[in-house]
Amino acid sequence: MLFFFEQFVLDIARRELRGPAGPISVEPQVFDLLTYLIRNRDRVVSKDDILAAVWGGRLVSESALTTRINAVRSAVGDTGNAQRLIKKLPRKGIRFAGAVREERDAVNAASLLSWPPGPPALPDRPSIAVLPFANMSGDPDQEYFADGMVEEIITALSRMRWLFVIARNSSFAYKGRTVDVKQIGRALGVRYVLEGSVRKSANRVRITGQLLEASSGVLLWADRFEGGLEDIFDLQDQVTASVVGAIAPRLGQVEIDRANHKPTESLDAYDYFLRGMANVHRWNRQANNEALRDFRCAIERDPEFASAYGLAARCYSQRKACGWMIDRRQETAEAERLARLAAEFGRDDAVALCTAGIVLAYVVGRLDEGDALIDRALVLNPNLAWAWVFGSWVKIWLGQPDAATERGARAMRLSPNDPEVLFFMRTATAYSHFLTGHYAEALSWSRTAMRQQPKFVISICAAAASGALAGQLEEAQEAVERLRELESELRISDLTELFPFRRSDDIARWVEGLRKAGLSD
Repeated sequence: MLFFFEQFVLDIARRELRGPAGPISVEPQVFDLLTYLIRNRDRVVSKDDILAAVWGGRLVSESALTTRINAVRSAVGDTGNAQRLIKKLPRKGIRFAGAVREERDAVNAASLLSWPPGPPALPDRPSIAVLPFANMSGDPDQEYFADGMVEEIITALSRMRWLFVIARNSSFAYKGRTVDVKQIGRALGVRYVLEGSVRKSANRVRITGQLLEASSGVLLWADRFEGGLEDIFDLQDQVTASVVGAIAPRLGQVEIDRANHKPTESLDAYDYFLRGMANVHRWNRQANNEALRDFRCAIERDPEFASAYGLAARCYSQRKACGWMIDRRQETAEAERLARLAAEFGRDDAVALCTAGIVLAYVVGRLDEGDALIDRALVLNPNLAWAWVFGSWVKIWLGQPDAATERGARAMRLSPNDPEVLFFMRTATAYSHFLTGHYAEALSWSRTAMRQQPKFVISICAAAASGALAGQLEEAQEAVERLRELESELRISDLTELFPFRRSDDIARWVEGLRKAGLSD
């Protein structure tokens, strides 16, 4: 009996697991566990089921069982974060979630032993292989650095649940070989390939990276990084963060463009999710309504799609910020419902957790709960720029400006070319300076944000309040005039709900600044 899944074949008769690079060494008990999960892939199996089948009913500690499950995941290139193949359902058990083809006929099975029998199909989400970086320095001692950096990049990318990442053992099968990127794409079944090189010169190291579309070989992104050998591990961390921060938005936009060109009748949950992502970033009322519809369509097709719940909830955050809510009580309740489902289904999904966090903090007013969810998201994926963005704003509302500034700087470093990230972080930095009494700096940052987005209330309010308290009354009054152009009867009382400051002193100074700038109570 042979079971085929992704790039792997499980050969029961030979008790062998094979991948693209050949047989994979696994312990007998790990092999038995994988076999059991695949044979019972049509259902969720409990801990008791596993113990009875694999351990013969013997008592086994929770840690021993977890170790074996992790070993199965490692063998097939999965992780506890990604759960691409081995999916854990809290309080229920686990199941094998991959598509499996089995071959029972001995003659047919014999003809399939040279794995893989053909190119694997592309997964239904963006897929990438990170190839070993070439050591261009001529110094074999630099191999460990290059390999370690690639492993860090693979791990960081694997934290993004929307991304299918080829495991290290599969991509490292190409180490030291010159292979056409199109061939690699076909062999590994991926849409994108990241490759690079490392060069040592004197006491400096230069690293280059480039992202290619596998089917065409088209270059999508390229960059280089330099640092001193004395900071080699810090440099490795910087490169990892920069690469992930740069290619994740690029991949996301490429995938959104691809989804937008699909025929409507062929849309599935993930494509609806991508369309919703495109709409939610357009920041107008019609696009917001369309985004909410798209995310609901994604949820209908996959009721456990945690990120779709999170982004649907974020639509209500956007509606509140822009004054688009019609029934505030009903919409706030729906936002909370969606955010809590995102957190429930996405316990190891950083996107779901950070969007749930900002919605609970901003829309629902549960600042501490939202802050905790965003912190969890950052532990899961420290390279997710939007988690740092949301975290910065929650720290502002909590009255922790230093933490807000630090998070804002991290977001801008991770995503230096995303105008939306830059706008919100420049505005957040303005408020951080305002809270510490540095009104001139706050005014400077709000000016920069207003040049980028001249019609957003949050940055105009920052300019008005900080300008008035900095003694720049004329500029503060100009900001108030901008607010009145957006809404002629606007008053301070209309704005207080948009800025959920916890500390009464922060609210008082903000109101004082707006009042001095000429805005009525």
